[in-house]
This record gives sequence, structure tokens and C-alpha cells, in this order.
Amino acid sequence: MSLAGSKAPVHARWKYRLEAEFGHKDITPDIAKLVRESGVRTGVVVVQLTGSTGAITTIEYEQGALEDLRRALDRIAPVDAEYRHHLAYGDGNGFSHVRSDLLKNSLAIPIIEGSPALGTWQQVVVINLDNRAREREVVAVVVGS
Repeated sequence: MSLAGSKAPVHARWKYRLEAEFGHKDITPDIAKLVRESGVRTGVVVVQLTGSTGAITTIEYEQGALEDLRRALDRIAPVDAEYRHHLAYGDGNGFSHVRSDLLKNSLAIPIIEGSPALGTWQQVVVINLDNRAREREVVAVVVGS
């Protein structure tokens, strides 16, 4: 792949105030605006939540799908299970770390013809998994030509 015509990377930072244990926000419009303003036609946008008790994912951003995801997380990593992290630090958020690891805190999204390559019903969502409300920082970098 030739780097001829590549543009300098463009980046952004956003902060979102989210409720405890499954506060969420559709950030697709912010990502799409960044990509559009970057002028990149072909490339990638990397999006990351800074922190170890939150997640970035894609999902159909509607109440039923969100409830299904929450219910699945409750089964896989229940709030009231015994976590070594909680035993070590006493902060009660061991489940948050496990859930974050399962969902991950970053995404790489291809850019094709100047837009993030997302499906019709696929939105980029930031989720606070911690046991307290948090202001979550999301960073993104766009690279390409």
C-alpha cells in the first residue's frame, strides 16, 4: 500500500457523563462527523474509551438489544459474584473490569468513500460498566487518504 496522498492523522476527544452499571450513549454521530471533517476517503478510525471499567462496542442502539446485552452481562459477570479485585481493593467493581474485558474498550472501523463502514442498524456505543456514574473519555484517531 502506498502512502502517497496520505493525510496527517486527525484526532478528537469527547467526554460523556454516564450513569452507573450500564449508562450508555450512541456516539456514532460524533465519529461520523470526525471522519467527515478529516477529509479521509479511505482509511480507518480507531476509537477508544480511556479506562478499564467501560466499553466501546457496536450494537443496534434500541432498547431491546441494549436490555439483551445487559442481561447477558449480568449472567456472565454478575454484580454480586466474588471477585479477587474487590477482595484486594474493596471498591466493589470487580464485575466492571471483567465486563470491560469481555466487551473491550476500543474499535477499529474502516473508512470507505469518506464514511465509517457501519451497517444500517449498527451504531458505535460507549458504555459505563462501573458501579458509579462516571464521566467517560473517548478518544479517536482517523488515518488514511
